[in-house]
Amino acid sequence: MSAASPVPPVRRMDFDFDEGAVPAHWFGDDRILTRSSDALHLLFPSGERFFVRSVRHFSKRLESPELKERVRGFVGQEAMHGREHERAFALLARDGIEVGSFLQSYESFLQWMEDRSSPLFNLAVTCALEHLTATLGANSFFDPMMEDAHPTMHDLMMWHAAEEIEHKSVAFDVYRSVGGGYAMRVVAMAFAYGFLMVWWRRGMVHLLEQDGGFDMAEVRAFRRRARARGSNLPLAFQRALASYLRPSFHPDDSDDYHLAVDYFESVGRLAS
Repeated sequence: MSAASPVPPVRRMDFDFDEGAVPAHWFGDDRILTRSSDALHLLFPSGERFFVRSVRHFSKRLESPELKERVRGFVGQEAMHGREHERAFALLARDGIEVGSFLQSYESFLQWMEDRSSPLFNLAVTCALEHLTATLGANSFFDPMMEDAHPTMHDLMMWHAAEEIEHKSVAFDVYRSVGGGYAMRVVAMAFAYGFLMVWWRRGMVHLLEQDGGFDMAEVRAFRRRARARGSNLPLAFQRALASYLRPSFHPDDSDDYHLAVDYFESVGRLAS
């Protein structure tokens, strides 16, 4: 375990998704930004349950008491993320947006992939996706557009972002401890990045088609507006991919735990 790696505390959250308070386009009154964010939120619950299964598969092989404790924290945090994001799905139902068919396709693909891959490859995919979600989390602290979110949804996203930073190295340390190597984790990242981009886009299209229609020109215009404001997640992902390709890579190479500490201190939730 890296000396910098904390034991992730499990915080019992209960966000107030008052259906009368959170507007339909809760992110800057912008339907593209809102539905893009909603689409990512749709991926989290089932995706994080996959992460948990992948890590737990190897839990009995772990010898380090410290790593076992971090795994317990990781499992608890991921369970809370899934629960709170699923509760937020009620906002989509309120607006007459159907998500069941998308979730069924997504979950079926996840299960198909998991069943046909080795446990070690599933863990390698988890490591890759955890690196991407930690990158997304850290980027949230610097993205000027975050201030446009409705307060409840802002709190949901920042809590999740901070906890992704807190447990960013757990799956990776499990992977290394059970003999995972460089070649597999690089192949897994190539798969994981494509998987995330494809399903994120499919989710966004599914939601937008029920909310005024999907128009690629409108999406491109939104991307230009985002870049003009200094929001550039694609660049953050490019840097994350480049760092992951280093044979010596470790998630703790990025010294950003202080972002999570500072955030939770500011909201009085540093501990569980």
